[in-house]
Amino acid sequence: MFAQDYLLQSLFVKGEVSNCKYHATGHIYFTLKDPTGVVNCVMFAGNRAGLSFRLAEGQQVIVGGAVDVYARDGKYQLYAKQIVLDGNGLLYEKFERLKRELEESGMFSPEYKQPIPKYIRTLGVVTADTGAAVRDIIQITRRRNPYVQIILYPAIVQGEAAVPSVVRGIRMLERAGVDVMIVGRGGGSIEDLWAFNEREVAQAVFDCSVPVISAVGHETDTTIIDFVSDLRAPTPSAAAELAVADIREVLGDIEAYGNELRRLMQRKLQEGRMTAKQAELRLKAASPASRIREKKMRLLGMEEQLQHRMDRLLQVRRHQTELYIQRMKGLSPLEKLSSGYSYVSDQKGKNIRSVKQVETGQCVTVRVMDGSFEASVKGVQGVKIF
Repeated sequence: MFAQDYLLQSLFVKGEVSNCKYHATGHIYFTLKDPTGVVNCVMFAGNRAGLSFRLAEGQQVIVGGAVDVYARDGKYQLYAKQIVLDGNGLLYEKFERLKRELEESGMFSPEYKQPIPKYIRTLGVVTADTGAAVRDIIQITRRRNPYVQIILYPAIVQGEAAVPSVVRGIRMLERAGVDVMIVGRGGGSIEDLWAFNEREVAQAVFDCSVPVISAVGHETDTTIIDFVSDLRAPTPSAAAELAVADIREVLGDIEAYGNELRRLMQRKLQEGRMTAKQAELRLKAASPASRIREKKMRLLGMEEQLQHRMDRLLQVRRHQTELYIQRMKGLSPLEKLSSGYSYVSDQKGKNIRSVKQVETGQCVTVRVMDGSFEASVKGVQGVKIF
């Protein structure tokens, strides 16, 4: 009867998962229950492709399959071919499927992320104009930097019209040339935030040439555009703080930069003065007047050395001359004559040194210290020399 009933071969049963067991063979055994009843279920390993998530206790699911009898126990059970999460679970499954698709296409890659400018002049905001999100963004922006201009596109952020409205807002603010853009809304259920999980909105954020900060819901909420945007903020208030630099910090940085610049300039000037002083000293040392003075001092030193050497040389020469004089005195005929000796020569002027050079009656000339006279030899007498 079960095998022949067409309706029992393709039906869907909704309930809560209980007694879930993953068998070593790959089969999954579990029961579905609700307040009025329980049915045993099994999903064979060959049908696991129809399960996009891990089945767990307490999940609300819709199981599609066929009803048949398990002969051994004599009980009927549901043979599952596909299982999807019920309610929010369906949306979550859709969310995960789109997330996988966009991630595989490269839209989440960090190579496509644009840096958020540190200092901006215009801030674009795509959100509802009556929500708490826009009030928080305006308040924080005015507090951090009142000079930043805020351009708001009042988008519909919930319902069927939300997707085209958010897409138009992104493209319009991009054409307006804002420096950075915040796209988001306040908190809510997954259905309330679902517009920011649609492919069209994710594609608009990815294609936007202006850096986009996503700010959807609260810190625990996660949407598709959080992965596609250039930066994710946990809340709209945090997005404003990330997009707008605090003017007080900017002024403090400017003052710090000014102090650092003055310090560096003072150090540079001091180095310049030292360099100029050293150059001045080198210039003085290399100037013509300085070189002339140096040459003069060198010449004076050389002159003193020359004078000293000349005095020493003259002293040596005088001493040598004295020695020569003494030697000459010892050899001088005049010295001999002044000592009582005389010089005797013949008529021809030849010195007579021996008695053998004269004869008796020979005329000779005798020279003494104060003159000379002529004499005649009267006799010759030799002296025996031993």
